[in-house]
Amino acid sequence: MANDPHLRVSHVTKRFGGVTAVDDVSFDVPKGAFATLLGPSGCGKTTTLRMIAGFYDPDAGDIEIGNRRVNDLPVHRRGTAMVFQDYALFPHMNVRDNVAYGLRVAHVSASERARRVKETLAFVGLDGLDDRWPNQLSGGQQQRVAVARALVIEPQVLLLDEPLSNLDAKLREQLRVEMRTLQRRLGMTFVYVTHDQEEALSLSDWIAVMNAGKVEQAGAPWEIYYHPRTAFLADFVGAVNLVPAMVAEIDDGAVTVIFGSHRASVRRPADVALARGQDVRLCVRPESFTIAPASSSGPGGIALAGSIVRRAFLGDTMRYWVKVDDREWIVDQPDPGAAAALDGAVALFLQPDRVHVIAG
Repeated sequence: MANDPHLRVSHVTKRFGGVTAVDDVSFDVPKGAFATLLGPSGCGKTTTLRMIAGFYDPDAGDIEIGNRRVNDLPVHRRGTAMVFQDYALFPHMNVRDNVAYGLRVAHVSASERARRVKETLAFVGLDGLDDRWPNQLSGGQQQRVAVARALVIEPQVLLLDEPLSNLDAKLREQLRVEMRTLQRRLGMTFVYVTHDQEEALSLSDWIAVMNAGKVEQAGAPWEIYYHPRTAFLADFVGAVNLVPAMVAEIDDGAVTVIFGSHRASVRRPADVALARGQDVRLCVRPESFTIAPASSSGPGGIALAGSIVRRAFLGDTMRYWVKVDDREWIVDQPDPGAAAALDGAVALFLQPDRVHVIAG
């Protein structure tokens, strides 16, 4: 994957009447990346995708694809193709004709059209289903037809608007793997819209999290997950402990914080201005802890004494809610196996470098 931006969105704004749906949004998507716009309903992610596709015109700002400004280009000349949430398959056309539709509109010759349709159907695993009608296909097969119809026109950028949201959980998980494998085989830039945090983290090379029409943060999935810049972001992307704290001391690479009855030195976040006495939040993911019976000696670091309030068995994880002082902490024990669940008084151990400080 190259580092050069393939898609550039610069200071783009879109209003519908008195409502600003997208507010001065800027980001760069690297060439060949699986990029995801993630956020809650109404945050502006689908509107942004539709502006990239050319279905909406921005009120301000520029959109570039391959260093070419595309604001004034019609949909079919942008080098993009879109897979819709409901797939938008034509019910009166069989699979072959659905996939060939864009080529026919573009006046591609019949022989070339047949060749490309056949190759694309084989590529997405639909070989032999050419004559089926959409209502004879499973949800997963319909999704593949929609992807094939987009890929057959050979776009530079494939845009996908929540294409897995109508499928059951197991099929969604299977198709995530297929989607990521397909993208890597093609080396094509994908821009994917979802509200599902797990989906975004598992699929993406790059994520932009949107909220209220703005991009809160953009970057690699692990940066978004472990080093969120805002409390909203930390809370939206996965389970998290957000603990109020106060800055007591500041060193070059560390900051001493006070939370509840505890004092600890943790890593100082880069590019964040902090001051003594400042109120901050500590962001700690549940899997960052080691949990043990109260009498156990731990691996060092920050030690917290608490008691289990409740627990939930999640299959590959046992999740505990542990009361420390007057606050409940979420603690995950990966791969609990068949061991008896912990109960009562416990000790939590946390390495300082697993604590992320959020200003404000």
